[in-house]
Amino acid sequence: MVFTALIICNEGKGDDQMEFQSEDHRIFAKDQEGHVIAEVTFPEVSEGMAVIDHTFVDDSLRGQGVAGELLETAAEQLEERGMKVIPTCSYAVRWFEKHPEYRKLLKS
Repeated sequence: MVFTALIICNEGKGDDQMEFQSEDHRIFAKDQEGHVIAEVTFPEVSEGMAVIDHTFVDDSLRGQGVAGELLETAAEQLEERGMKVIPTCSYAVRWFEKHPEYRKLLKS
């Protein structure tokens, strides 16, 4: 599955589109050379339960909202699957604190 996210560059160079790709337990983006430049992983640890355990954004993309877009896309995907979430990655923990609309996904 492929998603396209509009990322607004803070450097005044215009708008760039970043294409997110999705695998079972990962959403990521690659540069033109095929290197992963952004990624969130959320392996299923038991039936109906996933752990968001890793978020990565290349230094060149930091501060542009890419990690937030990744997390939102992952949360939407997990919600569609009816999954609950345990965020263990520090960025994911903070993201869920800032987005109460997705807290219903958190394992209680």
